[in-house]
Amino acid sequence: MAATISLVKPPIFLPSKQNHINSKLQIPSNPITVVKSRFSKDLHNPQKIFNDTIYHLGSAALPLTALNLPFFLDPKASPHSASSFIELGNDAIAVGGEFGILEGRTFALVHPLVMAGLFVYTLYAGYLGWQWRRVRTIQNEINELKKQVKPVAVTPDGTPVEPPKPSPVEAQIQQLTEERKELIKGSYRDKHFNAGSILLAFGVFESVGGGVNTWFRTGKLFPGPHLFAGAAITVLWAAAAALVPAMQKGNETARSLHIVLNAINVLLFVWQIPTGFDIVLKVFEFTKWP
Repeated sequence: MAATISLVKPPIFLPSKQNHINSKLQIPSNPITVVKSRFSKDLHNPQKIFNDTIYHLGSAALPLTALNLPFFLDPKASPHSASSFIELGNDAIAVGGEFGILEGRTFALVHPLVMAGLFVYTLYAGYLGWQWRRVRTIQNEINELKKQVKPVAVTPDGTPVEPPKPSPVEAQIQQLTEERKELIKGSYRDKHFNAGSILLAFGVFESVGGGVNTWFRTGKLFPGPHLFAGAAITVLWAAAAALVPAMQKGNETARSLHIVLNAINVLLFVWQIPTGFDIVLKVFEFTKWP
């Protein structure tokens, strides 16, 4: 769209009003002499010269800014073309090599590789959590089994009447006790906590990084299953981590909810695999090394 500048037609003064206008304007016979005389007087008053300069510049600032704004924003903009503003808006978000390697295939493949590793690490963190839960629940099983053990008859001095024979219940108690000792040696509580912290930190970082990388390559995001599922996974990570303080205080409801949230997280992660693979194919199709 070409911008046109229309010239304003100057007003025509009628001869009958010429004298009245001249009296109002009071045009001196020699304007140059008047300017020189005023300027020579002001030479001894620098403050007045500064104030006058600021006043006149201030009055002209707005039109000067409006006139020069296209040239500051886009050196190629033509003062006679309003389409330069539209082109400037498009170029501001265009992607065509401005970000260098951030737009290339190497940087684009970082996200799927990291997320694949985080998927495996999620399964590992779930295994550690389950083992720690086993440490806590196995003691409850032992306590319940002890209630089923029948008391042994003893003499008044406390000696058993007959040598006790190990019952199946006592054998199971012994087996669970040994299993619990081995689980405690594994330090699954600390390992699960550390794995969850690492998963939260790198997961949130890379989920946001994936969206930023897409913007680097295309200049926009693409709403769809992969984007929404990734956002849900990030929220579930944060929600599961927020339950840790209550879990440390022995809140069983918080522990159960923690397990449910992470189970949903794993299912969403599995669902991300085919959609993410499709995006990787598009990366190889529309990007170049590096």
